[in-house]
Amino acid sequence: MSAEKLVHMDTDILVAGGGISGVAAALAAARNGAKVVLVQDRSVLGGNASSEIRMHIVGAANSKRGKELETEAREGGILEEILLENAVRNTQRSASMFDLILYEKCRAESNLTLLLNTTLIGVDMEGKRIKSALAARESTEHLFRINASIYIDCTGDGRLGKEAGALYKTGREASGEYEETLARERGDDYRLGSSLLFTTRDMGRPMRFAPPPWAKKFTEEDLKFRNHSTWEYGYWWVEFGGMMDTIADNEFIRDELLGIMLGVWDHIKNSGNHPESDNWALDWFGFVPGKRESRRFLGKYLLTQRDLEQATLFEDVIAFGGWPMDTHPPEGIDAKDRDPAHQPFSPYVYGIPLRALISANVENLMFAGRNISATHIAFSSTRVMGTCAVMGQGAGTAAALAIREEDHLHDLSRDGEFLKNVQQQLLLQDAYLPGVAPLQDNLGAAANIRASSEQQDGHAVNVIDGHTRAMHGAGGVQSELAVPGTHRWMSEASDPAPWIELEWESPVSIKEIVIVFDTGMHRRLTLTHSDEVLRLFEWRAQPETVKDFRVTATFADCDRVPQEVVSVRDNYQRQLVFKVSLDDVRKLRFDIEGTNGLDHARIFQINCY
Repeated sequence: MSAEKLVHMDTDILVAGGGISGVAAALAAARNGAKVVLVQDRSVLGGNASSEIRMHIVGAANSKRGKELETEAREGGILEEILLENAVRNTQRSASMFDLILYEKCRAESNLTLLLNTTLIGVDMEGKRIKSALAARESTEHLFRINASIYIDCTGDGRLGKEAGALYKTGREASGEYEETLARERGDDYRLGSSLLFTTRDMGRPMRFAPPPWAKKFTEEDLKFRNHSTWEYGYWWVEFGGMMDTIADNEFIRDELLGIMLGVWDHIKNSGNHPESDNWALDWFGFVPGKRESRRFLGKYLLTQRDLEQATLFEDVIAFGGWPMDTHPPEGIDAKDRDPAHQPFSPYVYGIPLRALISANVENLMFAGRNISATHIAFSSTRVMGTCAVMGQGAGTAAALAIREEDHLHDLSRDGEFLKNVQQQLLLQDAYLPGVAPLQDNLGAAANIRASSEQQDGHAVNVIDGHTRAMHGAGGVQSELAVPGTHRWMSEASDPAPWIELEWESPVSIKEIVIVFDTGMHRRLTLTHSDEVLRLFEWRAQPETVKDFRVTATFADCDRVPQEVVSVRDNYQRQLVFKVSLDDVRKLRFDIEGTNGLDHARIFQINCY
């Protein structure tokens, strides 16, 4: 390759991998002031959630956790922002529209440089640190030499870390190695397999399907443990490759999965067991395997089954999870006489420590996503994309604050003050961290609160208690970590014009107003192509969310006319931030003029800075 095709780039943080974890990491780092380069080897973002694969984004709220005003387990933060936008802008449930929303989010950040169709292929080391990374974009015949201070591997397969010589594990540990009762007596090199999905449509007339000669053959007996009573959205259990090397053998695994997937559809269409499928036809099917497991890095801490079951309280918690420990037989669909998954439910959401996202032997390497430091059993829960997203936000935020401190992440990861700053910044940006209390260091906390009305479980003063969700109910956090209460103001349903007001005894100057609304986080919310799953949530603006409102400032100077400082229509987001320039403020009044469906107003938090 000629010298003029080599592009040198300098940045603060390099994020390798543009799946959900990589997007969240890059956005978090950029929004917290760091310069970021995001390298993605595909033409679209989203990884397993992209239009190329189309897997659900699932997490804690998708695992039997959820009760209104008690257990609101949806991940929040950057992922919540993306999912809420997708539910409003993508009511047609287009996989490509979701690609576009992720692309727009990255394009909108001035601190973020996005390199699509670009594969990380090597690194230069300087002692125990990565000095630079080399990436190739074949479509334009460019090589990129990228110099960064911190590198975050969100590639899933761990390509960046592997090139840097980071320690990693593969396969399944023996039960005695980490005292894991869900592990097998003997360890092995097997892992979770990969899947191909499909979608179908009712064409309103008989549709013929002729399988290729290499399609597999299945009977009802073969599929007796695999429900296939509906087929508009394919099956995660079309799984294969767990007994192979899911990286080196990926192309062979894809070929076999095509034969399996088309064989399952052939059985539905042509076996005679499902005559109701006569009018249905394949609409789309994937050629990129949705991969579950390959490398898992060794970090400064290794998550185990015990950490998830007992919800270990970590001082350096920067994310949380709650999906079951979801293991599959490595034989995949060939395990015909076994359930395709074993999913024991843990009683609590659990915390994920920053140390599990920092390499044990490469000082400036982090990771987020399915490749974090965890045993096979713990990984079987942390691997899902909702959890990967909050790990990405945690990693990106920690990396950005480390850049701001101008110190090595390796050293800062043991610094209590740094960890507290990371956690508080995450809370300010709508993350949830089990056991971490928000600091009340904003002007709103010193205000007197009044409202036009309030419900018994939704007092107005809740808007300054610092908490932005309820997690004390079943499936939430452990009782000693729970903070009971709804943590939101709820007006009376009979109140025709609800308002809430903050008043200060001494006038204040305000530069920023942050409002957190209720977005129904007890419900599931994810792009789905399954009509059955769609019925479980609201695919639109969430009904609890305030839609239209005004904010008016009243000043200490009685001769000064009250000023409308914010007016919003058609809101559907959870957290809104407004930059203002106000001095001599005595009162801020929030007039609620409409919701997206609920019969009363709800606000979690009002912060002023």
